[in-house]
Amino acid sequence: MNLRGTRPRDDPEINFIPLIDVLLVILIFLMVTTTYQRVAELQITLPEADADQAKQRPREINVGIDAQGHYVIDRTVFAFTTVAALGDSLRRAAGDAKDPVVIINADANATHQSVIHVMEAARVAGLIHITFATQSPAK
Repeated sequence: MNLRGTRPRDDPEINFIPLIDVLLVILIFLMVTTTYQRVAELQITLPEADADQAKQRPREINVGIDAQGHYVIDRTVFAFTTVAALGDSLRRAAGDAKDPVVIINADANATHQSVIHVMEAARVAGLIHITFATQSPAK
């Protein structure tokens, strides 16, 4: 019994037309989505300059506030009574310096009101430059 028959078999062929269509679509997609970076290749020689001496640093008034609300103005303990008295003490610490900077070193657990007292006293004393001292977190 002959189950295979006598028909001639065709050799299998790969149809490249759909493969080329898919590759062209992928190529178009890549061309559209690719970002091109222009790198300017200018040869620049920067000018040279002599830097002036650093300007004189303004007078710094360090105000420390601990967690209990005690004040220290430039290493002098200050017993808080009123904002006006604190302002007078800041004015005396500034002396005749032009535009001194008040640096507030407040404890992390100090009350917000204590810091506001110093800011208000600086305003009363006419000191407009105020900054806060911080530290970097421990690693």
